[in-house]
Amino acid sequence: MSQRQLPRTAEVLVAAALCGCIVIASSARAQNAPAADTAQLAKDLSNPVADLVSVPFQFNWEQGVGDQDATRTVLNVQPVVPFTLNDKWNLIGRWIMPLVSQPSLAPGLDSTFGFSDITFSAFFSPKSSSGFTWGFGPAVALPMTDDPTLGSGKWQAGPTVVLLKQTGSWTYGVLANQLWSFADASDEDRPDVDRLFLQPFLAYHTPGGVTWSVNSESTYDRNAAHGDEWTVPINLAVSKVTRFGPFPFSIQGGYGYYADSPHIGPERKLRIAFTLILPSRS
Repeated sequence: MSQRQLPRTAEVLVAAALCGCIVIASSARAQNAPAADTAQLAKDLSNPVADLVSVPFQFNWEQGVGDQDATRTVLNVQPVVPFTLNDKWNLIGRWIMPLVSQPSLAPGLDSTFGFSDITFSAFFSPKSSSGFTWGFGPAVALPMTDDPTLGSGKWQAGPTVVLLKQTGSWTYGVLANQLWSFADASDEDRPDVDRLFLQPFLAYHTPGGVTWSVNSESTYDRNAAHGDEWTVPINLAVSKVTRFGPFPFSIQGGYGYYADSPHIGPERKLRIAFTLILPSRS
């Protein structure tokens, strides 16, 4: 086992400790917030097309990467901004901007650091719903690097959709997109992209603003080598809505295990996320 890894038992204990500290510490800070508002904000954060401006900063430590079972760190900045189109429709813009610290993936390859492809999605979603919510629209991926270990080097586009149901204390649904490459970002001849993303999710909300959730952020790469097509993490997390000065704020901790991944990994990950919330009820 690499010295850069933690034993799996220790990783689970660290993740559990982080989650416990998050819930306990943030509970004390959230006492002055109205319980109803806190609970509703927690539910809105589980809804990808909620009428809510949010700015998540998601830190991931992915372990078991490359031939040396090294650690990759990924900071995802994921702002979400809703726009009112008319009395019946909203347009929700979502960005995923990954900043990656990539270890050496094989002998002779250097470690590297920089942005991976940035994905922008725009969901058209009806304002009124009876618990069942949906949205659809385009997704576009912007190439941000020529480094083949960080990004595709391709412009990509395709459809995206989200379907979800909120009933009582539960939220469940799925978000998906399909991206195809249509142009090179440079003169280099890079492989075409044909990639499906699937994110089924299930969340349970408590009246105090705590959310327990499980999801998968799976990808299926049709152009990958045989046996490397699927990346299937199973993510368990707990989050709590509290306050950051005058603003609502969410803190999350979690642990992920990869049920399937390419031969270069990863195998598991730890996650901490901080989300600044700016309610928008225009």
